[in-house]
Amino acid sequence: MPSRPSAAIAEFSVSDRGAGPYGITAGPDGALWFTMVHHGRIGRITTGGDVTVHQVEPASGGPSIITAGPDGALWFTEFRGHRIGRITTAGDITSFPLPTPDAGPFGIAAGPDGALWFTEASADRIGRITPDGQVTEFPLPVSGAFPSAIAAGPDGRLWFTMNQANAIGAIGHDGDVTVHPLPTPDAAPVGITAGTDGALWFVEIGAGQIGRITPDGKTGEFPLPDRAARPHAITAGSDGNCWFTEWGANRIGRITPDGRIEEHDLPSPDSEPHGIAQGPDGAIWTALEIGTVARLTAP
Repeated sequence: MPSRPSAAIAEFSVSDRGAGPYGITAGPDGALWFTMVHHGRIGRITTGGDVTVHQVEPASGGPSIITAGPDGALWFTEFRGHRIGRITTAGDITSFPLPTPDAGPFGIAAGPDGALWFTEASADRIGRITPDGQVTEFPLPVSGAFPSAIAAGPDGRLWFTMNQANAIGAIGHDGDVTVHPLPTPDAAPVGITAGTDGALWFVEIGAGQIGRITPDGKTGEFPLPDRAARPHAITAGSDGNCWFTEWGANRIGRITPDGRIEEHDLPSPDSEPHGIAQGPDGAIWTALEIGTVARLTAP
């Protein structure tokens, strides 16, 4: 059975239930930045709970995943608007349309080359955008893969989940792609992060497992106690562990490098936890689709 130690969890209201807080990341200004996918907004919350909201135009773009860029701004994907967005800490927004129509950009991460790398879920491509807006696209060797989240790996490559291809991919700066199939059928990987142990950790929303893959492609899988928990996003913590959301079970989980799992129930029922990030205060912050952001302080 998993350990369920007590943890202090506070929730902060940031929108109404319809806005759909989704992705979240730590910003360069000491605050957390998050997307509101259904209302087309970007939010900012301080560690004390003060909230500021910025409207993206048009509001129908569906801002999804957000990350801190190398230029001191925040960068985000617009899944329905097929654009990459940039917002400064002062709230100034710029959008960059993509060359491929209906690309469906979803995951985004800063690369070691000073650019942002993103997935094109609907076009089976990985994209790269420089801080001045120059876009390059690289096709995947698999069709219908639905590339989802992406993270910079310890080997200089970008690693990404292939949700419908049931695989993990890695891409070099030259566009060369390596595909690693997963052992479990229909695992449907989504979130991915670089762990402090030199491996990439990812969630399998279809199999109820946490996965780990080394840069040479060796894969391990750790079943959750509740295989129907539908883990969605994952982030590496400064404690050496990885933290993840259980979208279907209303929990936040923690997994150690050797695979031990702890789980924490969220106080509001059916809160639909999505994005997760460690804040500058050391706490774990999670975007809840019910219109709140949760802060978990580990015991």
